[in-house]
Amino acid sequence: MRKPLVLFGLLAATVLAVVYGLVLIRHGFSARDNPSAFEAKVATTMRRLAIPKAASSAKNPFFPTPEVMREAMVHFSDHCALCHANDGSGNTAIGQNLYPKSPDMRLPATQNLTDGELYYTIHNGIRLSGMPAWGQAESDDDSWKLVLFIRHLAQLTPEEKQEMGKYNPMSRSELEEERETEEFLSGQEPQQKEPTKKETTTHR
Repeated sequence: MRKPLVLFGLLAATVLAVVYGLVLIRHGFSARDNPSAFEAKVATTMRRLAIPKAASSAKNPFFPTPEVMREAMVHFSDHCALCHANDGSGNTAIGQNLYPKSPDMRLPATQNLTDGELYYTIHNGIRLSGMPAWGQAESDDDSWKLVLFIRHLAQLTPEEKQEMGKYNPMSRSELEEERETEEFLSGQEPQQKEPTKKETTTHR
């Protein structure tokens, strides 16, 4: 009696998966959409199942000393803020155009994770998302320190956020503008820019 029920359950699950897949195909695969509640639930469940129990219960070897927190703040500003924003809100051009979008790490969905789960996510990344793996393959101290800073995001002060802006990556045009400003302030003659391909093209 049990075997037919199992087969029926598998058949029903298969039919539901096919129907859901057809709906997705008809709707399109735009990354501008938000994941459905079903997708979010499946992704969250799969992520938790993918983290080994030993990794989930791992303890952070670092403590939030001023030195550790500053190091983590600079690291976050330089490596993470491009997608997650300095305040962890995820409100950036890249973060809001990923699929799924970068989460607001100040909220319970992130803050309720264990230190081990946060570390595992940073260190190993998340497949089928924009979250890459960071650090050395075996273990890395920077990811553990980032866990401490993520815990601090909800208490981030305006002064800290402003300080973080100094360490955010700059685009080529921003770097060029900064160089020109420094040359002007130091009294140097501005360097001639290399002509672009468009500028060197002549009309026949």
